[in-house]
Amino acid sequence: MKIVVVGTGYVGLVTGTCFAEVGIDVICVDIDHTKIENLNKGIIPIFEPGLETLVTKNVSKGRLQFSTSLAESIKGADVAFIAVGTPPGEDGSADLKYVIGVAQEIGQHMNSYGVIVTKSTVPVGTAEKVQLAIQQELEKRQLDITFDVASNPEFLKEGAAIDDFLKPDRIVVGVSSLKAEEVMRKLYKPFLLNGHPIIFMDVPSAEMTKYAANSMLATKISFMNDIANLCEIVGADVNMVRKGIGSDARIGNKFIYPGIGYGGSCFPKDVKALIKTAASNGYQMQILEAVEAVNEKQKSVLFEKLMNRFQGNIAGKTFAIWGLSFKPNTDDMREAPSLVIIDKILNAGGKVKAYDPIAMPETRHSIGDIIEYSKTEYEALENSDALLIVTEWADFRSPNFEKIKIALINPIVFDGRNIYDTKELNELGFEHYGIGTK
Repeated sequence: MKIVVVGTGYVGLVTGTCFAEVGIDVICVDIDHTKIENLNKGIIPIFEPGLETLVTKNVSKGRLQFSTSLAESIKGADVAFIAVGTPPGEDGSADLKYVIGVAQEIGQHMNSYGVIVTKSTVPVGTAEKVQLAIQQELEKRQLDITFDVASNPEFLKEGAAIDDFLKPDRIVVGVSSLKAEEVMRKLYKPFLLNGHPIIFMDVPSAEMTKYAANSMLATKISFMNDIANLCEIVGADVNMVRKGIGSDARIGNKFIYPGIGYGGSCFPKDVKALIKTAASNGYQMQILEAVEAVNEKQKSVLFEKLMNRFQGNIAGKTFAIWGLSFKPNTDDMREAPSLVIIDKILNAGGKVKAYDPIAMPETRHSIGDIIEYSKTEYEALENSDALLIVTEWADFRSPNFEKIKIALINPIVFDGRNIYDTKELNELGFEHYGIGTK
């Protein structure tokens, strides 16, 4: 089979590389000439564990190619994935201009039957718009080429995307014809040999599945953050509560860790888009509106603890931040809680010294040099008034506490991810402020 993946961002590059890994010929297409030139040189535009190795391997074997020409690449393709961005508009709805633009270009150049697959996260009804855009372009060319449009949402976790793709929990595919189902089943056959399930459904249901999945996970996070905040007020310990409810198989122990809010490219965008989809159809997603409100408030919780401890005045004080990316094992800074915390500290007259194992270049690209970037986590502590744990990188889980205590002006830790035990740190002479803990 020959497949084309349009878009070499996070989803597109992982998708194309993993299909190549199982022996399929793949062309990844992007309009960004610099990105394509770099990819052809083996320079990867994102950080994702294991991705660089797989890209290099499959390029060397000739199974993975990169191009800026969709016009040439689409010819003879059995499947074309649309994996371009769907950024939120000002009203929160998903902006489909890039998706529709790709669909139009496919219609302008395709020369044989193929299945056009939306891999981007798109609202219900997008497949119909893609179908219409392609059909209109074919009519302009006076061609009667048959094609199908399918939906194949991704469920990749940043930091574990390769395993998620090669060993999926499930593969969801929305189709509208038996022929499209046969093509997609053949495409995913290498992944089904080990028993990974493929679930076929109608296209609107597949489009909704992605939003529903992310919104459910976001709901669990906001719910636990709400519970954590109440635990502090009533004197309970959210870590104990978490263990108590996580042992219930109906609830499970995943996504019930309290913290300082979710971020990234998916949860914030998808929650907003689903709320907007509902509103445009005359329905109010009351739970998701609350989820979003709780999450926005939660990003300020660590700063509020900081201000309370320093009696509302941090002017002239310096704070060390460990972790900048929205989660570990990625350099993604989109909607990262660290950006909210940094902004609030600076606006209150404080200074920030930060360290992150991967995300400092991306942070500098995002906010410039308004903070000081440190070479190591311990360097960030020097002459700092307190330490804030913002991202739970493995590097930070078992640090040298004596070294931390010596470096800090005050032995104070604001733990936004509850990676340390309050009692243990108190015994070591620290003040420890977690989320929902005693």
